[in-house]
Amino acid sequence: MDDGKPTGPQAKWWSRPAEGRPSRSGPENRKPETQAPETQASETQAPENQEPETQAPEGREVQPSLPSGPPLHEPDEYSTPPYGGPGPWAPAPPVQRPTPAHGTPVPPQAAPLPPQPSPVDPQAAPVPPQSSPQPPHPAPVPPQGAPEQPPYATTHGAGGPGEQRSPSSQWVQYDPWGAPGQPLTQAGPPAGTEPGNRKNRRGGAFAGALLLTLVASGIGGGVGAYIERTGGLTTVELPQASHDNGDRAPESVAGIAASALPSVVTLHVSGTAESGTGTGFVLDARGHILTNNHVVAPAGSSGDITVTFSSGETAAAELVGKDSGYDLAVVRVKGVSGLKPLPLGNSDNVQVGDPVVAIGAPFDLSNTVTSGIISAKQRPITAGGEKGDGSDISYVDALQTDAPINPGNSGGPLVDTQAHVIGINSAIRAADSGKGTERGGQSGSIGLGFAIPINQGKRVAEELINTGRATHPVIGVTLDMKYTGDGAKVGEKGPEDGPAVTKDGPAAKAGIRSGDVITEVRGQRVHSGEELIVKIRAHRPGDRLELRLTRGGKELSVTLTLGTASGT
Repeated sequence: MDDGKPTGPQAKWWSRPAEGRPSRSGPENRKPETQAPETQASETQAPENQEPETQAPEGREVQPSLPSGPPLHEPDEYSTPPYGGPGPWAPAPPVQRPTPAHGTPVPPQAAPLPPQPSPVDPQAAPVPPQSSPQPPHPAPVPPQGAPEQPPYATTHGAGGPGEQRSPSSQWVQYDPWGAPGQPLTQAGPPAGTEPGNRKNRRGGAFAGALLLTLVASGIGGGVGAYIERTGGLTTVELPQASHDNGDRAPESVAGIAASALPSVVTLHVSGTAESGTGTGFVLDARGHILTNNHVVAPAGSSGDITVTFSSGETAAAELVGKDSGYDLAVVRVKGVSGLKPLPLGNSDNVQVGDPVVAIGAPFDLSNTVTSGIISAKQRPITAGGEKGDGSDISYVDALQTDAPINPGNSGGPLVDTQAHVIGINSAIRAADSGKGTERGGQSGSIGLGFAIPINQGKRVAEELINTGRATHPVIGVTLDMKYTGDGAKVGEKGPEDGPAVTKDGPAAKAGIRSGDVITEVRGQRVHSGEELIVKIRAHRPGDRLELRLTRGGKELSVTLTLGTASGT
């Protein structure tokens, strides 16, 4: 460019034209080559070993002064440079300024090149020195058959040596030493393809691609984790089974409960001294409800009994009859319609292992359903005895079950798979007591529940409804309850120092005496006086029983008919 400063040693002219000396032409038969347009300005250098007189300010061209005197060499008659005539020189094309694309600044060029002789026509005008030192480059020779390419100029620009410019933004670079007839321009590499820029741009592109990959991976991982955690980008809707009509198999626990619950009630009893909660179930459409004696006992003779049905309706109830020996009672509600009696089963048909369901209100939680199996049969159970005179002791040949039974379940039904009542829940084995089964123990269920067989409950309920009292079967003896041996021993004396064997009673007629030890009833082993009472009360008055006993070391068998006694 025109604002570059010369650097390094200056080139020297081989010959210089003298002032006022006409230019010489070649032979007449030689046609001069085409002349280039005149240059706007030219730069010259001082002769050898002579420094330039003046230094132009930066950005201005220096016009060197021509030396005076004879030429350095003799003229050449053939005008052959560098010893021939000094001119005329072939004029160089006009200097064109590059137009930066889209306002891109063009950096300054290096120092101008010194003028050099040209092999073109000597008639042409002198060629000014170039604006920057440029080593000669041979012009590229296009391959045969290839289309002509537009001439491109090469320059030392911002992109480094050899940068290729578009034809509209380049100027012609004249090479005085190039082969004649070749284009005055040389093709360089396309713009922006220099090794330095290529490396930088390639590195920048790689860094950008790597950053984009990392960002995309992070976003993808986050989206994937969110989708995995939430199941998708939409609103979460969990799968759910469709609504059914609530039908269950009749033999299932749900089917049994659905059938039995409408017939089960909760009793709330209050008296002058105490109160309690229990369970009962409907016996008939007249409003009779069967429950335990110890459930209604707190009401006494003037207390209140309230019945709550499974639907939530309540009604007042009155006592019909009770029996402490069997621990059973019947109450009745009035003014209630639509009662559903609970059908009764047969406890003699029950087998150990049969599934059962217990329904009640443990700790006043009404309509509670638990399930289990029959663990054992004919368990001799005694309960009560709070009065101390034995009048409130109950003797039950009970069904044992592992269905959870807790305080409040008393009086509720124990049903089979057909929803038929096979027992009345009555007692549990309390874990905090080592004295045996206790009615209404306050500890939780440990899987030892006991129910009165429904066959016995049916007989007692019928007697209570019909007569208000229940009868007990008896054999007419007084037992020694302190006997510790195996079996039930007949005592020496009866009540008020009377005989231990009742005169004309069933035992006296069968030949039983005081001191005999009864060991079996109908083939079932008896180990204590309580067990003998339980076995006797499991039958009806008038039933015939076969007993085995020992007397003086001898075993005897007797048969008797059970008598009757009024209950309390």
